[in-house]
Amino acid sequence: MAATNRFTPIEIEVALELIDIYFNQPEQKDYRFACAVDANDRVNGYVCFGPTPMTDRTYDLYWIAVDPEQQRRGIGDELLLYVESQLRAENGRMLMIETSSQAKYDPTHRFYLKHHYREVARIPNFYSEGDDRVIYQKVFGL
Repeated sequence: MAATNRFTPIEIEVALELIDIYFNQPEQKDYRFACAVDANDRVNGYVCFGPTPMTDRTYDLYWIAVDPEQQRRGIGDELLLYVESQLRAENGRMLMIETSSQAKYDPTHRFYLKHHYREVARIPNFYSEGDDRVIYQKVFGL
């Protein structure tokens, strides 16, 4: 994640906490991970997702990151499609994604739009002054 230059130190710390929860509490069902690895078992990307508490089959995509040297090779596409296929198989209703409005996230916004996610909300100045929270949604089965 650090290599992407898109995540803050606090975001990386939170992502690592989720990984710790996943490996140290195998009974938990809040966070699920998938990794894209190469022939040498090197992690080229990963995704973290899970059910949104107190909802009916709604899920959140918490993190998706691809090694910058491996970007633009379809790894992010494969990871996102994997999540979507898992949710469809489990009769998930929708997937929600939140991200920043900072210019460095423009490729991220294009990525979600390319995959038919809709921007459904924007909360001005959420993360900091001038940095909105942008919320994307994809509804399955409609």
